[in-house]
Amino acid sequence: MSEPVIESLLDTDMYKVTMHAAVFTYFPDVTVTYKYTNRSSQLSFNKEAINWLKEQFSYLGSLRFTKDEIEYLQKEIPYLPSAYIKYISDSNYKLNPEEHITFTSEEIEGNPSHYSLKILVSGCWKDTILYEIPLLALISEAYFKFVDTDWDYENQLEQATKKAQTLFENEIKFSEFGTRRRRSLKTQDLIMKGIMDAVEANPEKNEKLFLGSSNILFAKKYGVKPIGTVAHEWVMGVASISEDYLHANKNAMDYWINTFGAKNAGLALTDTFGTDDFLKAFYPPYSDAYVGVRQDSGDPVEYTEKIAHHYHDVLKLPRFSKIVCFSDSLNIEKAISYSHAAKKNGMLATFGIGTNFTNDFQRKSDAQVKSEPLNIVIKLLEVNGNRAIKISDNLGKNMGDPATVRRVKQELGYTERGWSGDNEAHRWA
Repeated sequence: MSEPVIESLLDTDMYKVTMHAAVFTYFPDVTVTYKYTNRSSQLSFNKEAINWLKEQFSYLGSLRFTKDEIEYLQKEIPYLPSAYIKYISDSNYKLNPEEHITFTSEEIEGNPSHYSLKILVSGCWKDTILYEIPLLALISEAYFKFVDTDWDYENQLEQATKKAQTLFENEIKFSEFGTRRRRSLKTQDLIMKGIMDAVEANPEKNEKLFLGSSNILFAKKYGVKPIGTVAHEWVMGVASISEDYLHANKNAMDYWINTFGAKNAGLALTDTFGTDDFLKAFYPPYSDAYVGVRQDSGDPVEYTEKIAHHYHDVLKLPRFSKIVCFSDSLNIEKAISYSHAAKKNGMLATFGIGTNFTNDFQRKSDAQVKSEPLNIVIKLLEVNGNRAIKISDNLGKNMGDPATVRRVKQELGYTERGWSGDNEAHRWA
């Protein structure tokens, strides 16, 4: 028997908790199915990894929110509805992996002892929404524990410190976003310690630049802010329930603001059905409530120009009054480059850097060769029996039933785009 890796329900991204609260508030009886996808399908699994994952998934059923964790959530995310806090505080609240997770594997044709994973999560939305992040973290850890083992932890702490120092030297505001594709729990802990070492070298300046971690557990451990607002899942779910794609962004924002209040709206995610469609709805009161937007697909420079035009030329808002948060497959060099683009276009910039922090390794046998991360996701497949889709700002991130994708693209007048950075199979190669 292996020891459990996930030992707290806080070992997740903050936006899963805020979305959980919104789902609990408005859609407590909605049923969903999530599907796991390996975009880097050339990277497969072995039997040892699969058996370990089955054990690890089963351990999730023993987790509960502790009194200390509930108090932390109330302190750090005070706008969580009191009814939601009461709901997750109940000693009977728990995950039920045996009921919710369907996990099988399939041997890859022509490649004996290599397997692809087939994972579905099904049940009430409020009962299943918290699986995504721990499952992804465990799948990634399994791959690097049993399949790609040609690596070690040497210099990970120092590497994280150096990256953070470079960001600080360039006046970059950033958060650590690396839970879902981390190499291991230990890696994320090392990276957070490395970042904090860089913060402490000049705390008066650097504490203002390091905004925190999307991982609530590590934010708690290291005394920084948990960071996050909303994911594509929320907009996908709201759209699928009603099948009203023309008003999906507006409806999703209405439910969100009604749950948490306009002053806690946070950052708007624009690309679930393409940013062009989102901007049709992004006028007051929504553009006033949200402090800015998050970029997660497409060409970041073109995106910045488009968002700046909407804020400054269409809405007539002052330059540097709104934020653009870049969060798509960033590294340090990209963050610095995009910060210049934001400044040029009169936007405040923040950065959510994930995989480049928590899964940036070279091969132990040859330091010139990268030990490539998995590009894995778990997305909504169905909501109340309706197909769930994501269109995004580039073709590589389109997801869901092809016929539904085509229909919605036609309804929205969506324009297909690609860009030089949209290779999903080798995202961080």
